[in-house]
Amino acid sequence: MISIKELLNKIKWDKELNPKEYSLFLFDRVSSELKEIKYLDIAGIEDDFLVLKDETNIPLHRIKEVRRNNKLVWER
Repeated sequence: MISIKELLNKIKWDKELNPKEYSLFLFDRVSSELKEIKYLDIAGIEDDFLVLKDETNIPLHRIKEVRRNNKLVWER
């Protein structure tokens, strides 16, 4: 299985993929629910953290699912 870091980079750099179609689902420890983040809200990846445009840092291990047009393409 492809790692989440590899998948996020593939979505960013593969000309055949459209980042607008992707959403990430993270486990929120406070609400104990999955929280959706649009791929376009990502500013970058630093080490093992996802950095959002609002400067929030999220550990990559919290990402539980990636969906393309609401269809599951990756899960942990």
